[in-house]
Amino acid sequence: MAVTGDILATYRGPRRVFARLLAMGPREDRMLAFLMAGCALMFIGRMPGLAREAHLTGQEQTMLLSNALFGIIFVAPLALYTLALILHWIARILRGEGESHAARLALFWSFLATSPLMLLNGLVAGMIGPGVELNLIGGLWFSAFLWFVISGMYQGYWVRPEVQA
Repeated sequence: MAVTGDILATYRGPRRVFARLLAMGPREDRMLAFLMAGCALMFIGRMPGLAREAHLTGQEQTMLLSNALFGIIFVAPLALYTLALILHWIARILRGEGESHAARLALFWSFLATSPLMLLNGLVAGMIGPGVELNLIGGLWFSAFLWFVISGMYQGYWVRPEVQA
């Protein structure tokens, strides 16, 4: 299935999508592609808000964009890999039986799958600015992200492999 179809399917049933992705085996290249695509979409989503900030404050837009690009493309993946390792340790402490690739897949896929909400958040930040609307969309993004991560971790660590297929 195409990635966009999987993203839409994740909103309907995240555990089914995670089960299908886990059944493909531990492919680090696919997980890195999910992560980098999510980071690229996050950067695109930040552009309208940064343009608004540059216009209102008089700062140079290229400086704001280059700082955001560095943070999102180079620093965020390292932070997300670290968070995936922490999630793996927590799952193992809670007697989960999955491998570390399941935690990376759950986190990175959740990040990519919630990218439509990240893009909407960026549009609201650029067009409306800070306020209730931006907080509402940000909360919606975080809720969906948390729901997908928890579903993916459950599927990867506590559901038996024979049930996943």
